[in-house]
Amino acid sequence: MMKKKIGWIGLGKMGKPMSEKLLKAGHKLSVYNRTAKKEAPLEKDGASTASNPRQLVEECDIVFLMVSDDDAVREIFTSEEGILAGEVQGKIIVNMSTVSPEVSKEMASGLEEKKAKYVDAPVSGSVKQAEEASLVIIAGGKKEVIDEVKPLLEQIGKAVIYIGDTGHGNAAKLAVNTFLGIVTQGLAEVAQFSEQMGVEKSALFEIINNSALGSSFVKLKGNSILNKDYDAAFTLTHLTKDLRLAKESGLDFPLGNTAYETFKNAEADLGDEDVIAIIKKLKK
Repeated sequence: MMKKKIGWIGLGKMGKPMSEKLLKAGHKLSVYNRTAKKEAPLEKDGASTASNPRQLVEECDIVFLMVSDDDAVREIFTSEEGILAGEVQGKIIVNMSTVSPEVSKEMASGLEEKKAKYVDAPVSGSVKQAEEASLVIIAGGKKEVIDEVKPLLEQIGKAVIYIGDTGHGNAAKLAVNTFLGIVTQGLAEVAQFSEQMGVEKSALFEIINNSALGSSFVKLKGNSILNKDYDAAFTLTHLTKDLRLAKESGLDFPLGNTAYETFKNAEADLGDEDVIAIIKKLKK
């Protein structure tokens, strides 16, 4: 594994620290990002760069993706200079993006025709966990392929959970993020309700955090509410996208539906802010 050359596509808030973990572990790394200036910090630390996904996949044995959505994945795979345009036989593509199960099955099928392999491995966690290599990685695909890349995944996250066939990793991630949307809206609503009833939000969060309902998420987002700090660890737009994907994949339950409608209606005004900024919409 140490002798294999690794490629990384997508150097955003999550992709950059995740790829850095592999580079700092001593792996030979080549990177590609649609906005080329984001490649410079990794290049400075010893990574090489590729001019397009096709070149990257042809130069590397294992390629990781961490991009925004289904459209970005399809572009990276199917464009004129995309992954599927290259010589990919024997390569492994690990897609760590939060996308639909359907796009994973579609890309896996295209790779299989060319005798290459695909893993969907979205992550649970945000920027802080990416920087600390404490992400939970949810892996779908053929188990023997996942076992092959698992040593690399373990340098990015604290746990690698095998969840089933291709697309199952994405499905599980959409379930997790649906829960995130429900919990985020719930926390914002009870914070507003307590204030209406004359209870200080700080007191409410102290009660919750000393009860069975306490969690690291409530502590973190409770502090964000108290400090009115809505700088994005995970943008409201990205959560709205994940809730939409869950709906398109068949989610149809009262709380999930409500969360999707709430975040969708807030996206135009609050999309670039953190998910907990939803509290500002509830105030209106």
